[in-house]
Amino acid sequence: MNIAEKTNMFKKEYDFIKDDKKKKDLITLVGLLPDYFFTIPAASTGKYHPKFANTKNGLVKHTKVAVRIAYELLNNDTIGSKFSDNEKDLIIMALILHDGLKLGLEAEKYTRFDHPLLISKFIMENSQKLTLTADELRTLCSMIETHMGQWTYDPYTKKETLPKPTTELQRFVHMCDYLSSKKFINVEFDGYNIKN
Repeated sequence: MNIAEKTNMFKKEYDFIKDDKKKKDLITLVGLLPDYFFTIPAASTGKYHPKFANTKNGLVKHTKVAVRIAYELLNNDTIGSKFSDNEKDLIIMALILHDGLKLGLEAEKYTRFDHPLLISKFIMENSQKLTLTADELRTLCSMIETHMGQWTYDPYTKKETLPKPTTELQRFVHMCDYLSSKKFINVEFDGYNIKN
């Protein structure tokens, strides 16, 4: 898959970001994601996601639904008014990237439990290609690192591997990801895009 194909996958979602520099940074990062991200189902077992996410391109669809939930909530004055435009842009970026290395840098058979930490490290390693400030990078990565919410213990190592969300931004990203993974959610797609 070439870079243009990868970056075009989220063309509609880029428009949810107001800051053109952040939009370009996000496009850069999406272009660096491994090819598998764009083709695999959202989960290797299919146990934890709705039907639309358990198909080919399911991880992209899950990501789009999480982003759409965030977009709708952020544009609701009752909920969204507590976040600045900068924070809203970073939330959208975090949700598009949160599962970017779900199977690791090279595709492994199953989900890497530490995938939030892997993608955070990946972003930091590519930070010289971005215009984000150090504070913005740290905020972005912290939202990604904590997107698993209460599920912080690796079932294989029996160790707490992931940090829990503690800030309002981190909890918001977790909430959007969590809601998009619920089996009762039924979202219709036209190709790769959510039907309105």
